[in-house]
Amino acid sequence: MASFFSDFGLMWYLEELNKKEFVKFKEFLKQEVLQLGLKQVSWTEVKKASRQDLASLLLKHYEEKPAWDMTFRFFQKINRKDLIERAKREIDGCPKLYRAHMKTKMTHDSSRAFTISIQNFLKEKFTEDDYDCFENLFQSKGTESKPQVVFLSGGAGVGKTLMLKRLMLAWIESPVFLHKFSYIFYFCCREVKQLKTASLAELISREWPGPSAPIEEILSKPEKLLFIIDSLEGMECDLFKWESELCDNCTEKQPVNVLLSSLLRRKMLPESSLLISATPESFEKMENRIEYTHVKIIKGLKERNIKMSFHRLFQDRNRAHEAFSLVRENEQLFTVCQVPVLCWMVATCLKEEIEKGRDPVSICRCTTSLYTTHIFNLFIPQNAHSPSKKSQDQLQGLCSLAAEGMWTDTFVFGEEALRRNGIMDSDIPILLDIGMLINIRESEKSYIFLHPSVQEVCAAIFYLLKSHVDHPSQEVKSIEKLMFAFLKKVKVQWIFFGSFIFGLLHESEQKKLEAFFGHQLSQEIKRQLYQCLETISGNEELQEQIDGMKLFYCLFEMDDDTFLVEAMNCMEQINFVAKDYSDVIVAAHCLKHCFTLKKLSFSTQNVLSGAQEHSYMERLLTAWNHICSVFIISKDIQELRMKDTNLSESAFSVLYNNLKYHNYTLNVLVANNVFFVCEKYLFFELIQNCNLQHLNLSLTILSHSDVKLLCDVLSQAECNIEELVVAACSISSDDCKVFASVLISNKTLKHLNLASNTLDKGIASLCKSLCHPDCILEHLVLANCSLNEKCWDYLSEVLRRNKTLSHLDISSNDLKDEGLKVLCRALTLPDSVLKSLSLRHCLITISGCQDLAEVLRNNQNLVSLQVSNNKLEDTGVKLLCDAIKHPNCHLEDLGLEACELTGACCEDLASTFTQCKTLWAMNLLKNALDYNGLVVLCEALKQQTCATYVLG
Repeated sequence: MASFFSDFGLMWYLEELNKKEFVKFKEFLKQEVLQLGLKQVSWTEVKKASRQDLASLLLKHYEEKPAWDMTFRFFQKINRKDLIERAKREIDGCPKLYRAHMKTKMTHDSSRAFTISIQNFLKEKFTEDDYDCFENLFQSKGTESKPQVVFLSGGAGVGKTLMLKRLMLAWIESPVFLHKFSYIFYFCCREVKQLKTASLAELISREWPGPSAPIEEILSKPEKLLFIIDSLEGMECDLFKWESELCDNCTEKQPVNVLLSSLLRRKMLPESSLLISATPESFEKMENRIEYTHVKIIKGLKERNIKMSFHRLFQDRNRAHEAFSLVRENEQLFTVCQVPVLCWMVATCLKEEIEKGRDPVSICRCTTSLYTTHIFNLFIPQNAHSPSKKSQDQLQGLCSLAAEGMWTDTFVFGEEALRRNGIMDSDIPILLDIGMLINIRESEKSYIFLHPSVQEVCAAIFYLLKSHVDHPSQEVKSIEKLMFAFLKKVKVQWIFFGSFIFGLLHESEQKKLEAFFGHQLSQEIKRQLYQCLETISGNEELQEQIDGMKLFYCLFEMDDDTFLVEAMNCMEQINFVAKDYSDVIVAAHCLKHCFTLKKLSFSTQNVLSGAQEHSYMERLLTAWNHICSVFIISKDIQELRMKDTNLSESAFSVLYNNLKYHNYTLNVLVANNVFFVCEKYLFFELIQNCNLQHLNLSLTILSHSDVKLLCDVLSQAECNIEELVVAACSISSDDCKVFASVLISNKTLKHLNLASNTLDKGIASLCKSLCHPDCILEHLVLANCSLNEKCWDYLSEVLRRNKTLSHLDISSNDLKDEGLKVLCRALTLPDSVLKSLSLRHCLITISGCQDLAEVLRNNQNLVSLQVSNNKLEDTGVKLLCDAIKHPNCHLEDLGLEACELTGACCEDLASTFTQCKTLWAMNLLKNALDYNGLVVLCEALKQQTCATYVLG
């Protein structure tokens, strides 16, 4: 009984009682204590106790078995036999049996699934730090019962799966998540994907120790469930599906990607918690589609762990030091070694090369070289000089299998897939024995490569040996399609695929491949890559889509200066994000050869923040200087965009020195969420450029002195800035006075965006300048600026007196109907010049629509009205539609997203389309328009002679 209490807790069952039943439970407890003369419990405490408090009191005053027997009697008296039956089933061991089964299964599967046994790792005792780490993943903010959605983000193989399995073991063996989760279910996406279709009930049953799981009982308390979804990059979840296409029935069979999307999007079991692991690329792709509560970054092995692994494998201290030093000098190889299984692979490969008397330096030339050396060593017996015909065929079959997997997003293979690619049943034990394949589910005969990157290098080798047309699967595409899919990050799970292709074209790799396979390789692939360059050159749209970092790694691996220069000078615009030291080194290697650049967009995150040790920072700054030299060697850079970048004083100095005398062609400068450790006047010196027309400093914090420096630049006669964006820059009401003077003195500024700053009282001084006859501003954004009721009179005066302002955005302010009425008085005047008005999220109701309708009937200049996310309802929209049909109304674009509309308003909308000759765009997203209403709308659109754009 004690184990049941420690595992599940009385509190869960008390929470099942309604308010009336809970009061009765307390009364029965009071009677029982008096009748049986039990240890006294304070009635005052019992009376005010919550369910959780009462559970604690019972456990504190009585032994667990008597407390539980007493609870059963009270449940009987209040006619809750269902709770008694469920509790008895649980006491009989359902969850306990599941936990025991999962412990055995995980330990067995894990020890078999890795070349380096992790059985000992899983058996390590948990420390207090471990418990704290696991508990912190699910720390609720605010309401304790709120379901949690936690992301583990980290590269393939860095230890996310091990952490998840350790967490499950902690749940099984210790008090971690004691009162939080009754069941934890682990789904690996790469395995689940093989099922094609399944229900959630079936996925749960696959993990159950018996023939059938008690699904109804398990799902009866979804808030007590945690679903672990491991390796999300292995499943193409369509997170952009309409909610109506998702599933909320746990027993209904669905394609597994729809099933998991339904869990992730909270359509299915929204009360449950999720723990999701994914690579950083996959996380970036889906982070805006999943509402998560917390992200934990998993970084893999630290330097001391890598060094320890080398010493453990080599035994000879000097050789271990020699091998580790080679790896430490190659930043890309060192990054690879942060993944435990790849660290073992690298160390093993170097050990073997040294023992054979070969030079280990040559194989550390690039990442591709080490991978191919390791793979060829596996297929060539210890005393042989070349592989057998059988080994050649086996590797060729693996390469074919790998290529198919890359294109079909498959990482777990059945025997049928192996046979289709030329791998016979008799080959499988050999491939398992040498460690090229791993059996992850013995009963199902499912196989994976040692690591996804090993699958990627094998897939790359396939393209050096054969053309895609020779592959048994039509899914495998040409080298051109492969490269563009890689460079555009169409397949986010492809990490090294494209760069391995380039790496294999190096002369030394070509010789290794020819020696292994016994024939000369075709040079056709190099010609095809040149064709890719020709396609990129001059194609502005394509260049915008290419991930610069992917391109840099490809060219770095190839190590061919002629090809590098040719490739870099196909690029007129480059966009890259450098997340670590390795990225900066590789970007520098390429950018210092780029002479044709016109647009550069980059982020270096915290890599250049100066937190590193001195010698490390020196190497980093040298590379950073090579990156910044592009401003000197490319003489026609017109756009510079910096995002999410933290620059130390030294790093900013490098940027400043390269830009200071070479920025005269620059007409667009963007610095979003950029932090400079420098004398700020130096940054504002950079924008004193007579060609600069667009300046965007959003999310970059500006102090009052920074604002003064900025406005000094804007006030200079030679300043040509037309558009200034300073959204979310911590601009205060005091700063508004400084901006106000600029609005009068500056003769070029036409667009000003002050969104997401707390302007409050500062709006008065801004509006005073906007009313001045010398103000030429045309476009003003004040969205989310904490504007209050006193502001509307000031803005109304601007709308009356300003004769240049054509666009006003005051979205996400508490305008309300009262404030709208004030503005509408000015907008109905015959000389109103405003053309575009945005009032999203402004707490407008049906009453406000009456004033807007009056504006539409009287204002012939207004062509765009955005009132999305307001409670307009069908009645309010009818008022707007009637006004739009008035001959004085020339509205072209109407935004009605999320306005609580139903199908009842579709007749009004339809008549608007047929009778208004100017309206061509309307946004109706996130409104519950029914089928009949949509039919009415569609019929009206068919009658239109001009193209009409309706969204939603």
